[in-house]
Amino acid sequence: MLARTSALFLAGFLAAAAPAPQVGDLGWLAGAWVSENDEGWVEEQWTDARGGTMLGTNRSGKGEKATGYEYMRIAADDRGAIQFWGSPSGAPPVAFPLVSIKDREATFENPAHDYPTRIVYRLEKDVLVGTVSGPEGKNPLSWTFKRPSVR
Repeated sequence: MLARTSALFLAGFLAAAAPAPQVGDLGWLAGAWVSENDEGWVEEQWTDARGGTMLGTNRSGKGEKATGYEYMRIAADDRGAIQFWGSPSGAPPVAFPLVSIKDREATFENPAHDYPTRIVYRLEKDVLVGTVSGPEGKNPLSWTFKRPSVR
């Protein structure tokens, strides 16, 4: 009984001692990213984490014509909870709280939103994979981004 109580205390202590995620933990997302294929192109740019905030822009298109854009922000609220805010095509921003961050992968979710309900960014070596999906990961759309080549 004492060993079980000690194990529970230790597990609780370690969970409490783990530092809360900081916006700077997503620093691997900073910079310019581009995804291009036969369907068109998508570009994202993220600022470095500063002042508890990262700012991002996204634009997409085909050929020489832009067809979409989004303003994005990753920031800590007054309680320190990190959220992704997306504002596609100038719409009012929608919050997606950070639910998981490990290594170079961050998952944001808002189950009350119509679509997407989940946004995941994952850095695999020098490739950034961005995925949006519905509840439980249904109907995923993914983009594979690389650093743009010098033009």
